[in-house]
Order: sequence, then C-alpha cells, then structure tokens
Amino acid sequence: MASRVKFENSCEVGVFARLTNAYCLVPPGASEGFYSVLDAELAGAVPVVRTSVAGTRIVGRLCVGNNRGLLLPHTATDQEIQHLRNSLPDEVVVKCVDERLSALGNCIACNDYVALTHPDLDKETEEVISDVLGVEVFRQTIAGNILVGSYCTFTNKGGLVSQLLTSEVISSRVESATAGRPETLSIIMQVHPQTSVEDLDELSTLLQVPLVAGTVNRGSDVISAGIAVNDFTAFCGSDTTATEVSVVESVFRLRDPRPGAVGSDVRNSMVQDFFRN
Repeated sequence: MASRVKFENSCEVGVFARLTNAYCLVPPGASEGFYSVLDAELAGAVPVVRTSVAGTRIVGRLCVGNNRGLLLPHTATDQEIQHLRNSLPDEVVVKCVDERLSALGNCIACNDYVALTHPDLDKETEEVISDVLGVEVFRQTIAGNILVGSYCTFTNKGGLVSQLLTSEVISSRVESATAGRPETLSIIMQVHPQTSVEDLDELSTLLQVPLVAGTVNRGSDVISAGIAVNDFTAFCGSDTTATEVSVVESVFRLRDPRPGAVGSDVRNSMVQDFFRN
C-alpha cells in the first residue's frame, strides 16, 4: 500500500529518503511521526537507517542504490561511509563515486536491472553504476530534461515518468536494452497526464508495456521528490491526492502482488479519469 507522510514540514519525502528492497535511508531530525510510519510499514522487511550524506539531510537527492549496492557522492564523509557499511546488509556494496555531478539521486534512476542516467556523467561513473548496482546503464533525457533521477522513478514492478519520452529515443533504448534480455523493460512507465491517448497507445505498442498517467503532491511533475517506493510499499508526500495515491498503488502493483496485476483495462480507466479531470 501507499502511505502519505511528511518529513518535518516538507511533503517532498523523496528528497530526504532513499528506499530500496534491501534498505531505507532517512536523515536524522525531529520528525517522529515520519519515522514511526516508516518503521511500521517496513518492520522486519528492510532496515531503516538514520544517516546524513555529505553532512546534509537531503539523503534521497545525494545517493542512489538498489538491492545490490549504494552509491554515495565523493563528498560523503568517512564516518558516514563506515556507518552505512556497518548498518546495511552485508551483501549491499557501499561505494563513493568520484563524479562532479554529486547529486546522484537527481542524475540517476534505477531498479534492480536497469539504470537511466544523466547524459553527462563520466564514463567511469557509468562503469561504477554497472558494476556496483549490477544494472544495464542507459544515458537518457526525459522530454529533453537531463535530470532523469528527478523526473522519473521506477521499481521492478512499475514506474512513474513525469514527461513524455520521444518515440525515437524510446525506440533506440528498447532495441539495445532488450537485446538478449527482454525483461529489462518489463516495467510499467507512467507519463505526463497531458500526453494524448494516441501517444500513450503508440508508446505502449512500441514498448510492449502498459502506460498510465499521473503525478504526486497535487500535480507535481518532480516525481522522485514526492515519493519513496520499492516493490512492496510506497511513501508519498502529504500533499498527494487520493487519486494520485490510487494511481501509485496501481502502477507499482502495491494492491495486488500477482504478476501482471496491472493490465490494459486498469491503464485505460486511469487514463480516461485523468483526461476527464
């Protein structure tokens, strides 16, 4: 299920938290309600670790990871690195990245199989992402926006993308990403609600995945700032509407654990709802 929360006075929970299937990172602070909700939802599933990154509390924007690893900016301190290595499961590799674009959470979006990255990341950074996270890496923009980590988020079950990718870019990515491993893109992507039904159908045919429309925090396009999500739960900003929560629960398959629970009938009904509003 999806819960609505805020960190202190901010509804941008994805700025402060980083959630994967193996761990949840949150900053220290005076937000006991926030911590109690996360502890209750994640108890026994993944450890909730309180930490700063580079001496700041914007943990979700500065780091990125999945169930295999965690990447930190070069500005992370030795104490933070050691604390995380001691606190996370043994199989999770913690590594600093010597990358000038240090807000890794803004520049990278990933699940356990694929990562989309800022086009200007260093080649060495791309190799580290592939090695540590065990993913295929694709340099990408979203409607011309280079901050892919800000404008999309996806798990192994589904995804939200705030702007429409051009069909040419998607086509080239599909051809390369699905070569030898078609499950790479067996995720559900969510595109901007202003996208036409024709565009949605075209992309759905191209990618062979259902596409639905939605936002978080009452219409915000900065998807990853307003949500922290993994394969079994999601935490949305407190401004997220009931309709947006419903879409999140459906697209990420948080209501029904069965494979393929989100189908074309669900996609069509949600698309129609958004175009009527």
